[in-house]
Amino acid sequence: MTFEYAAGAALAVLLSVYLVYALLRPERF
Repeated sequence: MTFEYAAGAALAVLLSVYLVYALLRPERF
């Protein structure tokens, strides 16, 4: 696994979690 692939995968996961959190907690945004 290359560093670029690992960084991209981690960023995608963090972004997905953030989007789901924003959808579940709309009062915070």
